[in-house]
Amino acid sequence: MADAKQLHIAMFPWLAFGHMIPYFELAKRIAQRGHRISFMSTPRNIQRLPKVPPNLSSQMNFVSLTLPHHDNLPHDAEATNDLPFHKIPYLKISCDKLQDSLAEFLQKFKPDWIIYDFIASWLPPITAKLGISSAFFSIFQAWSLCFGGSSSSAMINGKDPRTKLEDFTVPPPWVPFKTNVAFRLHEAKKIFDLYEMNDSGVTDMVRAGSVIDGCDVIAVRSCMEIELQWISLLGELHGKPVLPVGLLPPTAYDNRDTLEDNNWLTINDWLGKHEPKTVIYVAFGSELNLSQIELTELALGLELSGLPFFWALRNRDDTVVLPDGFEERVKGRGVVCTSWAPQLRILAHESGLIARVFTEKKVGIEIPRNEEDGVYTRKSVAETLRLVIAEEGGKIYRKKTNELRVLFADEQLHDQYIHKFVEFLENHRQVSNH
Repeated sequence: MADAKQLHIAMFPWLAFGHMIPYFELAKRIAQRGHRISFMSTPRNIQRLPKVPPNLSSQMNFVSLTLPHHDNLPHDAEATNDLPFHKIPYLKISCDKLQDSLAEFLQKFKPDWIIYDFIASWLPPITAKLGISSAFFSIFQAWSLCFGGSSSSAMINGKDPRTKLEDFTVPPPWVPFKTNVAFRLHEAKKIFDLYEMNDSGVTDMVRAGSVIDGCDVIAVRSCMEIELQWISLLGELHGKPVLPVGLLPPTAYDNRDTLEDNNWLTINDWLGKHEPKTVIYVAFGSELNLSQIELTELALGLELSGLPFFWALRNRDDTVVLPDGFEERVKGRGVVCTSWAPQLRILAHESGLIARVFTEKKVGIEIPRNEEDGVYTRKSVAETLRLVIAEEGGKIYRKKTNELRVLFADEQLHDQYIHKFVEFLENHRQVSNH
C-alpha cells in the first residue's frame, strides 16, 4: 500500500552461505520498498556478505551476534563452509545458543516481523510471547518441502507412513496429482539423515516442522511458472498462506569489490568467445561436497565430452582434488573457477546453457547413476552432455532450457513476486495492530 507505514523486519538465516545469500537478496528487495531491515548473523559471516548498495545502506542494519564457543568447532568457524560435513551438528548447537541474545534483541526493538530459517525451532514461542509476526523463508522450492508432509503430524510427531528407503523413491501418498518427482535410492539415503538424530539433539525434520508450525506465512524461493501445483499443495498441507518470492536473481549492484568485478570481466570475455548456447555451466552450490570419485569422474567426463565448460568449484574438503594434468589438458576449452563466481550473470549470458534436473519439464536430463550409491561414470557424463548440447535428440531440452533462461532473466516477473510478498507483510501488520 502506498501509504503503508515503514516496517521493521528482522532476518535470521541459518549459518550457511547457501542460505545467507538468498536471505540477503530478499532483504535488499524489501529495503528497496522503503522498509527497515535488521539482518542478524555472526561477525565473520557479516564481514563475508556482499556489500550493501549505497542507496540502501540507511535501510539495512547488521546485527552481530557472537557465536557461543563449542569445543568441537575450530576457533573461527561461523558457517558450514568453514567445516567438514561431520562437524555441522556442533555449529547447530552453537546456533541454538544464540536463542537468548536473539530474544533480547527482539524484546528490545520489537520488530514488526521476523523472517527466519529452518534452524530456529526455538523461535516460534518467543515471537508468540512478544506478539511479533513471523515468516519462514525456505531457500528450497515448494516440492521439496511438500515431501516432508504436514508439519504437525509427519514432521514433528513422527507419524510419517514412510518407514523404509523405498518409500521415498515414489511420490508421497499426500500428493494428489500425477508426478515423476521423487528421490533416487541413493538420494533417499541422504533424506533419511534429516529424520535421524544428530549431535545437535534435534533432527532437521523436527526443526523445519516446528518452524513451519509456528510461523504466520511460508515464503519460498520459487515462482508459479515453475511449480504452481506444489506451491498450492504446500499451503494445503500446512493450512497457511504460501507466497513465492521469485528466484531472487542478484540485483544490479552486485560488485563485491573491484577484484571480483574484474573477475566477471575476465569470465565474460571468455564466454564471448563461444557460440551461443554451447557452454556447460557446472555448479553445485556452496553446501554440497563432491567425493573424490564424483569429482574425478565429472572432470574426466567434461574432458571426454569435448565441449566448452565453466565449472564453479567450491569444495570444502581440501583432500578432494582434480585429476593430474586436467586443467592443462582442457585449457582454453574449460575454466575451473575456485573463487567467487557471479552465477546469475553467467546464466544470463547467451552462451551459458544450464542442465538442471527439471526432467518433468524437459529442461534438463539426469546423468545415469548407480541407483545404490549414486556414482556416475565419465562416459555417462560425456554422453549426456553431448546429447543435451549438440545432438539431434537433445533439441527439446535446448528449447525448454531457453524458455527457463528467459524466466530467470525476467526481472519484472520476480519484482512482482516481491511486491506481493511485501504487500502481505504490510497488510498483515495493519490488521494485527487493530
